[in-house]
Amino acid sequence: VQLQASGGGLAPAGGSMRLSCTASGRTASNYALGWFRQAPGKEREFVATITWYSSITYYANSVKGRFTISKDNAKNTVALQMHSLRPDDTAVYYCAAALAPLEVTSVPGYDYWGQGTQVTVSS
Repeated sequence: VQLQASGGGLAPAGGSMRLSCTASGRTASNYALGWFRQAPGKEREFVATITWYSSITYYANSVKGRFTISKDNAKNTVALQMHSLRPDDTAVYYCAAALAPLEVTSVPGYDYWGQGTQVTVSS
């Protein structure tokens, strides 16, 4: 599975941004597609995920009510709509694919990773 993320950039605090991730290859094997982020000097952390066939979603507490994850199975894409952005949302955002229903809210649960896209929120 190959993953290509896009849509990052610069946004003001309180603004919005939409990230998109396109999956290619053996996508039928995906159990879930998720988003993670990594700020400078910090560990990569879970943001949100959605199961590929049942559309169950999970969110990190820090983004609940502000971010929404969605998918388009026909286009093999998953999107992350971000509202009410805060400076502490600044990070490189990665999309990732999990092949098994294990630890889908943590890094070890994912088998494939995209290249990351930078999101910067100015105060």
